[in-house]
Amino acid sequence: MHRLAVDPPHELYLEESGNLDGIPVLFVHGGPGAGCQPANRCFFDPQDYRIILFDQRGAGHSTPHAELGANDTQALVGDIERIREFLGIEKWVLFGGSWGSTLSLAYAEAHPQRVRAMILRGIFLCRPEDLAWFYQHGASRVFPDYWRDYAEHIPAAERGDFMRAYHRRLTGSNEIARMSAAKAWSLWEAQCATLRPNHEVIGHFSDPHVALALARIEAHYFVNDAFLAPDQLLREAYRIADIPGFIIHGRYDMVCPVDNAFALHAAWPKAELRIIRDAGHSAAEPGITDALVRAARDVATLLADD
Repeated sequence: MHRLAVDPPHELYLEESGNLDGIPVLFVHGGPGAGCQPANRCFFDPQDYRIILFDQRGAGHSTPHAELGANDTQALVGDIERIREFLGIEKWVLFGGSWGSTLSLAYAEAHPQRVRAMILRGIFLCRPEDLAWFYQHGASRVFPDYWRDYAEHIPAAERGDFMRAYHRRLTGSNEIARMSAAKAWSLWEAQCATLRPNHEVIGHFSDPHVALALARIEAHYFVNDAFLAPDQLLREAYRIADIPGFIIHGRYDMVCPVDNAFALHAAWPKAELRIIRDAGHSAAEPGITDALVRAARDVATLLADD
């Protein structure tokens, strides 16, 4: 376990496991703000991989908790590069899902010479239409019962822009209002993340420590267009043209619809696209978990022959 001071006041939590002489792989968690869990190591054979987990700014065990200052995409890309240098790694594999795929792409496009391969799940391009689908109108038509609880938290006069309405509450001075908004925001995401209800996923997202960081940091990023230029990830995909990888996406992903994966694959054809039937968004979906484990094995074999 390590603590790595970056831009004040932030200090990152990172941990290593597996084979220190194995293939370095960085697990890039979602959200932003979700943090890592011990189960995130399960995708990698510990004999093949040097497994590195870290909590992004304000998330998980990183401090200060749920801090929004000096917290943007460019800062996180810089943090990943600092972690690589701190650990003395020349090149590594990136493994990210949902927002983790967004951040992995942003890093790889900025530092393609440092990336050996990528395994990306539940692709999230953070385009305006992707944000509107989940937080304004789209997924609401698939899950009207869950949406009702999310929507009723906001007065009718403010419902023209749910993200900004939630952002005002999540960054306000009323602690009770912050926690109430955080729980409603996080529960909406958890309920939509799996094809069938998963009480472990819902329980994790409902944890007050997780919910507050997840909701505050997500809202902060999303009202700022994820601190990305329009279509940045697709426009800059030529920079990763020679990096091998796997794109894994659930057919019935209602958080990040599968068109995200198709758009990325069109821009990054060297990657192999694997659409998982009978699966939603979460890495906890059995089909998604299996596909991620298989992809990690395939990457280990590929790099062993490299």
